[in-house]
Amino acid sequence: MGILALAADERVKGVNVTEDALSVSLMDGRTISVPLAWYPRLFNATPEQRKNWQICGGGYGIHWPDIDEDLSTEGLLRGAPAPRTSSKG
Repeated sequence: MGILALAADERVKGVNVTEDALSVSLMDGRTISVPLAWYPRLFNATPEQRKNWQICGGGYGIHWPDIDEDLSTEGLLRGAPAPRTSSKG
């Protein structure tokens, strides 16, 4: 008896950003949801800036041109928040 295994397709299908969460729909039917606070640029962006996203990286990334933010489905699946940057210059 075999187990039917569907191939994972981690390419971006859609993106939804609310006041407190980022949700990314994948081509294979999964949805990744993470706290928006993990991504300060998105958290501090206007609703219009959050809505202006593009699929990039062969379908495995998301780019917000207005705020110069890039996220990958790999990082989202790992649960990786944005790296903390030092305010020291």
